[in-house]
Amino acid sequence: MSSDLPSSDSGSGARVPRLEILREDGPLIALNKPSGLLTQGVPHAQASLEGLVKQYLKEQHHKPGNVYLGVPHRLDRPVSGVVVFAKNSKAADRLAEQFRNRSIRKTYLAVVESVPLPTEGTLTDWLLKDATAAHVSVVSRGTEGSKQAVLDYEVIAVKGKRALVQIELHTGRMHQIRVQFGSRGWPIVGDKQYGAVLTDEAGRDYNPQVSPIGLHAWRLVLKHPVRYDDIRLEAPLPRHWSEYGFVIPRGL
Repeated sequence: MSSDLPSSDSGSGARVPRLEILREDGPLIALNKPSGLLTQGVPHAQASLEGLVKQYLKEQHHKPGNVYLGVPHRLDRPVSGVVVFAKNSKAADRLAEQFRNRSIRKTYLAVVESVPLPTEGTLTDWLLKDATAAHVSVVSRGTEGSKQAVLDYEVIAVKGKRALVQIELHTGRMHQIRVQFGSRGWPIVGDKQYGAVLTDEAGRDYNPQVSPIGLHAWRLVLKHPVRYDDIRLEAPLPRHWSEYGFVIPRGL
């Protein structure tokens, strides 16, 4: 569903889409983040999903003061998909613990520029983050400051040179999927930072900070922070995915 909040200006001239709420259940609220929108605000007055959700809660619950919102995880700005927030600190701590313990099942869908070979498997790398450049590199094991990154993948459809890939993420490193696939010559469509060729079927101007890439956080399976029952959250594909020519196969 979408909230009743109108679209607003992001401060950079871009229009911010309405909230797409996937589930609001006690202290948990899950949304489908659009690509190009920050998950969490930064001190430059840029629009963020966090800020829009706070505004939504403030209006829905008629809160006169500040609104608390816990942010247990994030998505990269050009990535779309499921993001979960918590309305109180206890729920935030419980959700954050699930992410730290890797007990949450995280499934992504990606459109890549070339078909991965083999068509399924496990990718294990050591990644080194350059925070000043907002960039990640694959390095040799034992490199100071590096962290292990692990994911499973399976090609589920092929169209021309491109492939639709389902990914189970076992660690949550910065830009993990993007750098692991890009380093193998399978860059995600639109992701110039990690090797993609700049082609845009819709003819949009390309902006490396906000332009959408073919990566979508499709599904999260986690425990409710109060009841502890399993919750399965799925985010519909963005409209621009129709340009890629892929749909989610039945039965996934």
